[in-house]
Amino acid sequence: MKIVYYTDQVYLHGGIEKVLAQKLNYFSNFSEFDVYLITTEQKNKPHCYPISKKVIHYDLGVNYIRTKSYFHPVNFKKVPSHINKLRFKLNEIKPDVLIVCNFAFDFYFIPFISKGIKTIKEYHSSRYYYSKELPSKSFLSSLFAKLNRFIEKKYTHVVVLNKDEKKYYSIKNCVVIPNSIKVATNTTKLVRNNIIIAAGRIAPVKQFDHLIKAWSLIANKFPHWEVYIYGEGDEVLSSELQQLIKELKVPNIKLMGATLHLNEKMKEASIYAMTSKTECFPMVLLESLACGLPIISYNCPFGPKNIITDKKDGVLVNHNNIDAFASELTQLIKNTELRKKMEINTKKNVERFDENIVMQLWIQLFKRIDG
Repeated sequence: MKIVYYTDQVYLHGGIEKVLAQKLNYFSNFSEFDVYLITTEQKNKPHCYPISKKVIHYDLGVNYIRTKSYFHPVNFKKVPSHINKLRFKLNEIKPDVLIVCNFAFDFYFIPFISKGIKTIKEYHSSRYYYSKELPSKSFLSSLFAKLNRFIEKKYTHVVVLNKDEKKYYSIKNCVVIPNSIKVATNTTKLVRNNIIIAAGRIAPVKQFDHLIKAWSLIANKFPHWEVYIYGEGDEVLSSELQQLIKELKVPNIKLMGATLHLNEKMKEASIYAMTSKTECFPMVLLESLACGLPIISYNCPFGPKNIITDKKDGVLVNHNNIDAFASELTQLIKNTELRKKMEINTKKNVERFDENIVMQLWIQLFKRIDG
């Protein structure tokens, strides 16, 4: 079976890129699969996460200007070439299945240029806020929402990451498959330090300002503890976060930039913290559980509650309640025995997301639609 994964790029650090690399590597180990990756703007840059040499990678070189709208003339004029390049490559490969990972302008035309190919659209973000705000949006926004639903029906299947997201898709071809993690069997006892770790791209949706504010309320109680925030992204926002730390005079909290060794950093820490506005199914929480790292997270739509077992392997806090987050974090820091119990539970609970279990759901879907 020939399967093609399709996205914009795999040179930037991000959840989609990490999950995609994991899937490509997994399927490339099976002789029954020929695995391809098609990107639109790799720009001759190296993969940010290791990808097997068995995976055949083609870049279309469309190179949209991401700082501008797809409808801006500089981008819109690239669309015909994009369609032709992708159609040619699909005709050349003749895949059985095409999986579209990102959400971009090509979402709208792919079902119409992939005749004879089973198409799957993956969604990695939550529709919670989009659906809540839609009734108050403009006529044009409502029209686009109807167009999206129409196009989604043209795909063979739409895949979402958790059962709570499924209710926002009024289509029969919607399937739930969560992200997965390779669960290690290593039982080496880890040395935990007084470190609270957070990670993700520097973007408004991650609300790292909430973590800074929450820590500012309790930092002086715990002078021997530190908070490290790993990630890169919006440079303006990074400067604003640095300024917020200075304004609030918050000790022992640092923006660490990106790291290729997040797993090792997690193994050295004692708590993982998440204060996001929304998270569909964050890989960092799976990675935290796999590392035996207790989690404290906002109960935001909808990923955390579908991963964390409250009071067992982590703590779910009322969404956007900075005071409550600081209070719960205080209790978690103080209670060493609770953290030890949570560490034991994390390694048990993460097994339901083991790569070998979840990827079988994908294989079953491929074979079902292939028939």
